[in-house]
Amino acid sequence: MTHTPTASTRRAWLTMLAATALPMAAGAAAPTPVEVWKDPNCGCCQDWVDHMQANGFAVKVHDTGNNAVRARLGLPQKLGSCHTALVGGYLVEGHVPASDVRALLQQKPDALGLAVPGMPIGSPGMDGPAYGGRKDSYAVLLVARNGSTRVFKNYPGNHKAST
Repeated sequence: MTHTPTASTRRAWLTMLAATALPMAAGAAAPTPVEVWKDPNCGCCQDWVDHMQANGFAVKVHDTGNNAVRARLGLPQKLGSCHTALVGGYLVEGHVPASDVRALLQQKPDALGLAVPGMPIGSPGMDGPAYGGRKDSYAVLLVARNGSTRVFKNYPGNHKAST
């Protein structure tokens, strides 16, 4: 079978492409899977999902609300927020930054997971243009299996409450 120069060039190009793409694919980390339960009409929840995806997480969303899953997983109601996620066997409640989720997965503490109670302005998903750059201080809490908490990371704000 005789090959034309075009076919040989095409085959050489495809061989080169495959040889360079395989090591890149092998070295690239696969996205970390995250499963999220949220209200289908919540824009800030979708903004948090977008934040997680932009930071290398593969997010599967359940638009069914999060009260039932939060209760099933044993998170105290006082630590609740508008969405609940599971990642690497840990619960992630609310607007937790992706960097803290990564730190949790690297440190692997014996804990239920992380929580940002409420919906602090300036946290991921609550940081859109509507807030004009405002950032309230908040803490990401490490939640123990017994429901107790300790600060995992503090985020200072840039907004002073009026007195």
